[in-house]
Amino acid sequence: MRLLSLAFLATGLVLSLTGMGAAEPVPPAAVAIMDFQYLDTSGEVRDQTADHQARLKRFMSGLRQEVAASDQFRVVALACQPCALTDANAPELTEAARQAGADLLLVGGIQKMSTLVQWAKVALIDLKTDKKVLERLYTFRGDSDEAWRNAEGFIAGQIVSLYPRGDGN
Repeated sequence: MRLLSLAFLATGLVLSLTGMGAAEPVPPAAVAIMDFQYLDTSGEVRDQTADHQARLKRFMSGLRQEVAASDQFRVVALACQPCALTDANAPELTEAARQAGADLLLVGGIQKMSTLVQWAKVALIDLKTDKKVLERLYTFRGDSDEAWRNAEGFIAGQIVSLYPRGDGN
């Protein structure tokens, strides 16, 4: 009996050292990331449109960089730049993402609710099934460069950590 146990142990050790029996690594999913929409419904008197456009541009650049830096995703560029999803162009942009080789499409938007509160809604769509594989609503406080950077880093980390790997993508 003891000899049999040693034989199984030795076989397991050999297999682990040679890599046999190890799971194949999951290749990164190709993701197209649409530019998020921005809506300010705070009612603030001062026009902050230019500030918000600049922050949104930096947010999108950082989001793309952080998602691409993970081992789970390969970001693919879309022919349209900038690409912003609307109800009217959704079918065309979804097809453009497929044509670019994307398995997934990341879409979202940010809404400023008040001086202190903003919402960011994010959805990751499987382009093979046209179903959402991830959808989240985040809130963040503040409307400063730092607040936007913190929100972008957190959201990117969430996308990477919550994406359900191994589902065929």
